[in-house]
Amino acid sequence: MTRSADECAEAVALEVPSLPRSGAALRRATWDLAWPVIFAFSIESLVGMLDMLMVGRLGSTAVASVGVGVQILSAIDSAMFAAGTGALAVVARYVGAGDLRGAEEALQQSILAAFGIALALVVPVLVFAPALIAAFRVEPAVVAAATPFVRIVMLGVPCAAVLFVILSSLRGAGDTRTPLAIGCVVGIVNVGGAWLLIFGRLGLPALGVEGAALATALAFTTGATLGLWLLQRGGLLLRLDRGRWRLQPAIVRRVLRIGYPAAIEHLLMQVGFIFYVVFAARYGTAAVAAYFIGVRILALSFLPGIGFAAAAGTLVGQGLGAGRVHQAAHSARAAVELAIGLMTAAGVAIYLFATPIARLFVDDPAVIADTVPFIHVLAALQPLMAIDFTLGGALRGAGDTRFPLATVLIGFYLCRLGAAWLVTFALGLGVVWLWLALVGDYLTRALLKGWRFRSGAWQRIAV
Repeated sequence: MTRSADECAEAVALEVPSLPRSGAALRRATWDLAWPVIFAFSIESLVGMLDMLMVGRLGSTAVASVGVGVQILSAIDSAMFAAGTGALAVVARYVGAGDLRGAEEALQQSILAAFGIALALVVPVLVFAPALIAAFRVEPAVVAAATPFVRIVMLGVPCAAVLFVILSSLRGAGDTRTPLAIGCVVGIVNVGGAWLLIFGRLGLPALGVEGAALATALAFTTGATLGLWLLQRGGLLLRLDRGRWRLQPAIVRRVLRIGYPAAIEHLLMQVGFIFYVVFAARYGTAAVAAYFIGVRILALSFLPGIGFAAAAGTLVGQGLGAGRVHQAAHSARAAVELAIGLMTAAGVAIYLFATPIARLFVDDPAVIADTVPFIHVLAALQPLMAIDFTLGGALRGAGDTRFPLATVLIGFYLCRLGAAWLVTFALGLGVVWLWLALVGDYLTRALLKGWRFRSGAWQRIAV
């Protein structure tokens, strides 16, 4: 059954927190929205770290194979960003305006769009997996191990797309705790399945890298099934109607019009990461493994930025939907301040303990030697990353998704990859200089997004 107008209004009045006005209330509201997201992504990062720890026991080739496979998976994830980012912005606007029925229609259509796009992308990856992996210029042994990993993980991608849209839409509506609960279930399935299947516990066959892939696909499927069941059961702020799964092109176009720049941005980032890995491969498999281990470790320090980006996006979108532009701007500023404080503290801790942390993942001295300086560079960049993450979330929540895309082209491609090519091919410098290429990237993106936010142009974006 669909909700009546009275039911929708009552749900909004009872379940959607009023937009805060004072500075202290803004900070509390920002933190209330952010902490479940931080914990949810903490679980996701912890799952990734535990997976890498287990895979690390299989050797550096296995680590590099899973790392390359995850890069390809992340590139395919761009389909999720098109529907997920658009859904968050549209749902937040509807909820801010008190139109819960419109928010639910946007969620439903976003799920259909994400599932269809994901299916279209999975098929060519299944067919051309070896060629895609070989494009990283990794050793033949890595190609052989990564190919089945990629093909198995791809089977779970359509469910991952559905899951991402559900979680993004709930966050856009102001519900960040349900995604946390779903994330806990997904994490348990992933880690438990990996432990059973990688090493062959409880009488199961030891599948190694392929076991890690099966566990990931199973976790995606479990999360999507749980999310759909909760939304159809009722009791959440948003609800799905089983009888209304008909495609509505007008709503899909609206969501994708907002979301496609974010999808392109994410895709360009992932392609850029591929180029960056190619540069790292010039220094050997140890450098490639160091890169993927370093990213896993530092992902923990990114978590406040991700959490406050989600909080800023929700509060900015709802503020604009309610016609309260000044509160939207103050919400973004509060999120940036909190993110800088927490991420700087995390960066200091990881910098100080870089060597023992690296040793948790691998016992290869060459890999450790390349990993530690990479951790040091990323740890030092945490304040800039806080600005980049949080203001990016605020702009996307306002529907301003094209400007962050422009910052990627300038910061990542021009500054990072340009410097990486210079130090790797033109000057032939050591791998530490490759890691230092990140400085110009994050500095540029933080400055550009800061300028865009201060300009106020995001306040006039039509959603």
